[in-house]
Amino acid sequence: MSAVAFTQKRLTAIICFGLAIVTLLVYLPMLRHDFINYDDPDYLLGNPHVNHGLTWNGIVWAFQSADNANWHPLTWISHMVDCQLFGLRPAGHHLMNLLFHIANALLLFLLLKNLTGAIWRSAFVAAAFTWHPLHVESVAWASERKDVLSAFFWMLTLLAYAKYVSESAVRSPQSKKFYVLAVLMFACGLMSKPMVVTLPFVLLLLDFWPLNRFHAADSWFDLQKAGKLLLEKIPFFLLAFASCLITLRVQSEARWSTASLTLPFRLENAAMSYVRYLSKIFAPADLALIYPYPHSWPPGTVLAAGIVIALLTAIFIFQTKHFPYLAVGWFWFLGTLVPAIGLVQVGVQSMADRYSYLPSIGIFILVAWGAHDLLERWPERKKLLPVAAALALVGCLAVTAMQLSYWQNSLTIFLHTTRVTTDNYAADDCLGKSLEDIGKANAAAEFYTEAVRLDPNYPMAQFDLGMMDVEQGKTAEASNHLAAAVQLYPSSPVMQFDFGVFLSQHGHPDQAVIHFKAALAGRPDFPEARAQLDQLMRQTNSPANGSTP
Repeated sequence: MSAVAFTQKRLTAIICFGLAIVTLLVYLPMLRHDFINYDDPDYLLGNPHVNHGLTWNGIVWAFQSADNANWHPLTWISHMVDCQLFGLRPAGHHLMNLLFHIANALLLFLLLKNLTGAIWRSAFVAAAFTWHPLHVESVAWASERKDVLSAFFWMLTLLAYAKYVSESAVRSPQSKKFYVLAVLMFACGLMSKPMVVTLPFVLLLLDFWPLNRFHAADSWFDLQKAGKLLLEKIPFFLLAFASCLITLRVQSEARWSTASLTLPFRLENAAMSYVRYLSKIFAPADLALIYPYPHSWPPGTVLAAGIVIALLTAIFIFQTKHFPYLAVGWFWFLGTLVPAIGLVQVGVQSMADRYSYLPSIGIFILVAWGAHDLLERWPERKKLLPVAAALALVGCLAVTAMQLSYWQNSLTIFLHTTRVTTDNYAADDCLGKSLEDIGKANAAAEFYTEAVRLDPNYPMAQFDLGMMDVEQGKTAEASNHLAAAVQLYPSSPVMQFDFGVFLSQHGHPDQAVIHFKAALAGRPDFPEARAQLDQLMRQTNSPANGSTP
């Protein structure tokens, strides 16, 4: 081994060690954090398929389940493994998220270093990805295992593909093995989170730069080679297409969505979201768990956002021949955000920090290589660039540490969210639940009431306010809010069950039977609902297995 190669390996090892240690230290306080009351009950605390640990029945359920409007069996299985190892102690679940995040950082660094040979630019991109405060949500939130797990398989896919390309260049028989491995890792990524469907598109971007597979001797873009590269991606596109079909099907049966939003409004929100993601990448302020939809976007602001996106796209395309990484980084960002930009929307969020986990890599690549070339002829470049990069990364670490402190528990994260957003009915509802959990019923009722006032069509707020009215003896109000909740969200087994219990306790057994049956239709393995239904049917001397209304 040459002295240069030895030095490179040692430097690579030092950078990997530094990335891992600094990330571990900045995220270490997370191991003392609790679960939160948003999604964690569905994914972990109240999900018997998961919290009973790794079982054969659980694995079968994971591949059949469309719970939470996603088909991601490997994510479910990873949660089962955590429950098998740590039970429902939050520290173990948070630790596994952190280890995946560190692994993703190291894999990204090695990928870019191997593809480009630019060790320090690769290190900057990996560090920015790992330490950026936008990514705290993906790591600190136990339910977002799907983010870090799918990214792990994303990185492995790209590494296997890069190895396939290098082996193919020397006509090695090993190349086919790496191609198959890349396809398998992509399939695992899709089974972790369907948002990675854009990966075949990213493979083509990498073919353009830094792999330069579109180039010919007399042209920087050869159409014949482009056709062959597209054919090469057919297995990846077929997997992505299958994942899209599955996702559309399970999301069409989603518990509650914003499908009523008009297409023009969704397009406006998509344009605004791209610009908002960019602003939060470069100036990560007022980060929140839930960003609510506004009532409307000002037309002038939407137009300005569209112009910014169009101008940047035109500039980067114009510079493609001389600075190909600009277009690659930009289209990485634009393309990988498409599945989550809101054109097909499930949920209450207009955007989400977690959706930037992989897309932001494109911007970091654009900045790292762009800054290097911009200052190439500046005599002071060697002094200025490392200092600027270090300051940016230190700033990221400081804001990340602050953002992480808000994730201690439900109360802290939703107090913060309500402070940095306005008219946030979903956050108000979750904050109400947090206050109720610590015995502050009156304060909780105020937030539930505010959530219902802001959006009467939000079923969770109607349900939580109804259950609070039950506790406070407000029978008429409880009946109205619980009825509204099950009407808005009829596929919720829990809401149907609790409304059935309420009706049963208040002299309406026939109506209660209807809701217990609805609960069992949504969750056949719901023993409490089955017991209540059987008891009522015995009292009326009727069979318990009637058709579900």
